[in-house]
Amino acid sequence: QAQLVESGGGLVQAGGSLRLSCAISGRTDNVVTMAWFRQAPGKEREFVAAIRRSSSITYYADSVKGRFTISRDIDKNVVYLQMNSLKPEDTAIYSCAVDRQYTPQSSIATTNEYEYWGQGTQVTVSS
Repeated sequence: QAQLVESGGGLVQAGGSLRLSCAISGRTDNVVTMAWFRQAPGKEREFVAAIRRSSSITYYADSVKGRFTISRDIDKNVVYLQMNSLKPEDTAIYSCAVDRQYTPQSSIATTNEYEYWGQGTQVTVSS
């Protein structure tokens, strides 16, 4: 099993930046894909970004492309989400997730593909 703990959320003004971290412990050697999702009040959880653990190939939702950057540190078992040029509509609870089986690109944004999830960290962007 794997355990995920997010950190780095907070309150920031529009245009500001935050960096989220997700520490992964337990069985990490067979993790294939690491991802960030978010859920705003009254909305469904949505995909933000994903990264392949071995190749570091990245994928982004159109809404964050060019503003957010996902990265990972294999030695530390941490996945990051650097968020720049934040907008009020980025306000949400951000959660990280991992899977241990290969997920094709066509399904990379599907929540059911991910096996383990963190509790989430709140990001609030004020206008």
